Amino acid sequence: MVPLTGYLLVGAFLFSAGLYGALARRNAIAILMSIELMLNAANINLVAFWRYGEAAQTDLTGQVFAVMIIALAAAEAAVGLALIISVYRERKTVNVDELDLLVG
Repeated sequence: MVPLTGYLLVGAFLFSAGLYGALARRNAIAILMSIELMLNAANINLVAFWRYGEAAQTDLTGQVFAVMIIALAAAEAAVGLALIISVYRERKTVNVDELDLLVG
C-alpha cells in the first residue's frame, strides 16, 4: 500500500510542472494543457485525502469533488480551445506574446 505522502508528492510534482508550463510557455495550447495538468494534480490530492480519511468507506466527498473538477476541466478545455481557434482565425497566431491588444 502506497502511503499518503507518495500521492501528495506526485500531486505536488504535477502541480509544479503545470505551473512552470503555464508561466514559461508562449503557446496558448501549451498553457491550456499546463492548466489541465494542475487540475489533475488537485484531483490526485483530493482522492488521496479521501482514501486516507477516517470516513473513507461511507463518505464520497473526495470523489464527488474530483468528478466536479473533471467536469470543470472539460468545460475549461472546450471554452479555451474555442477562444484559441477564434484568436487564430483573427490573428493567424497562438503566441500569447503577440496577443497584447484586444482589438486588432
